[in-house]
Amino acid sequence: MTSHHAVIVGAGVGGLSAALALAGQGLQVTVLEAQSEVGGKMRAVPVGGAVIDGGPTVFTMKWVFDELFDEAGLAFDDAVTLSKADILARHAWDDTGTLDLFADLGQSADAIGTFCGAKEAENFRQFAREAASMFTTLETPFLRSSKPSMLGMSARLGPKGLAVKPFSTLWSALEKRFGDPRLIQLFGRYSTYTGASPFLAPATLMLIAHVEMDGVWIVKGGMRELAQVMRRACEARGVTIQTGAKVQQIELEQGQARTVVTETGERHNADVVIVNADASAVGTGLFGKSVQTAVDPVPLAKRSLSAIGWALKAKTDGFPLVHHSVFFGQDYPEEFDAVFKRSRYPADPTVYICAQDRADRGKLADPAASERMLMVINAPPTGDQSPSQSEMEECMERSLARLKACGLSVEVDPSMSVPTGPEGFNRLFPATGGALYGRANHSPFASFQRPDNRTKIPGLYLAGGSVHPGPGVPMAALSGRLAAARIVADLASTRPSRKTVIVGGMSTA
Repeated sequence: MTSHHAVIVGAGVGGLSAALALAGQGLQVTVLEAQSEVGGKMRAVPVGGAVIDGGPTVFTMKWVFDELFDEAGLAFDDAVTLSKADILARHAWDDTGTLDLFADLGQSADAIGTFCGAKEAENFRQFAREAASMFTTLETPFLRSSKPSMLGMSARLGPKGLAVKPFSTLWSALEKRFGDPRLIQLFGRYSTYTGASPFLAPATLMLIAHVEMDGVWIVKGGMRELAQVMRRACEARGVTIQTGAKVQQIELEQGQARTVVTETGERHNADVVIVNADASAVGTGLFGKSVQTAVDPVPLAKRSLSAIGWALKAKTDGFPLVHHSVFFGQDYPEEFDAVFKRSRYPADPTVYICAQDRADRGKLADPAASERMLMVINAPPTGDQSPSQSEMEECMERSLARLKACGLSVEVDPSMSVPTGPEGFNRLFPATGGALYGRANHSPFASFQRPDNRTKIPGLYLAGGSVHPGPGVPMAALSGRLAAARIVADLASTRPSRKTVIVGGMSTA
């Protein structure tokens, strides 16, 4: 297929995955990225002479990248240095104790038994078995398949479809499983991995527990290094990547996407175009009116969570941080009611901290030194609605108070502090309002309402966390692979085919 040229708009994980997959199939590939570096949301934030991961910090589903690199004739393990986390995360509700979850199920059950009692330990074991079953049920027909429908899934899975609990909320399912409200809150937090509320998201998201227990990895050099690893792999396979190349318009020729035009007037002719931006950027016309009808923008009421991503270099004291730590607010219903119903910052926010200088067991090379960390606080996706800077700053102060209540003191030096809120994320990712996960997964049907990887405009495809199969680093990578599989199948035929095709283990219709 060397005569075919694919132009990819955006060098996030989805775009880089699509580029590597297409290059492996022999296509000529050009990637145009508006920012000065690749990675998209997997970005680096300079703070006080250091560099801090300012986006995703948890790396799971390594098999997605193993397969991606293998199909391109490369070895992922040779390209990146990973260490498997022993402690998945440390959790606190106050200053009376902590609960660790481990990669080993038995260790986690023992820790829960010590923290909550023997009955809850057995409840957790049952929960883990159910989460693993859900993942196994959905991996091929949903995660690896292009744009499945709920009707088609129901027909394919039969009674197994109800076992993934699409019509129960995550919170209600957890209330039936656990008696300790702390465990309900802990596992309810998994909904935020997709930008959703546990009170509205389907119980199917329980499967995230299995994904984490299957392996959480720490990337040497930070998650931003993963983006560089992908860039080097793409370039080794002949992909041309241009940074600082902001796309202004995608032009059609005889109804098909054919030309990508940058702000400087540079024109790139293409046989196919992949947009690796939030799908709403297409639907709101940011790439021109000719392709605007390809996808509907996500309305404010349907947006997923935004966040305050607070990158810091600071000295800490008191609480024994590990690489991933979570400090829970005392009123979870109020937190999500504030964000999704009242478009306000939470009064008592839950705070996640990635302590980026701490190895798996939390040891610092120099305990007296300032350390790099990213704090993440849930926020409303209203970055395009004239948000209040003072309200965001007040929420940050409340976050420090929540940490203090759990025994952690953080010495904040404003010169070593770089917060990014919904407004900042909206500038980085236009047309989103700062929503970081596309459409909120707030109904049994929401996962099927994400845009397809192939649009209704011939030659125009989508990749990234806002489209099928969903948000998160590995899911965005899967979206890129699915888009590439659709393109390979379509180019092999005289017109887009609805026949199911398997490309590299990916099912495409």
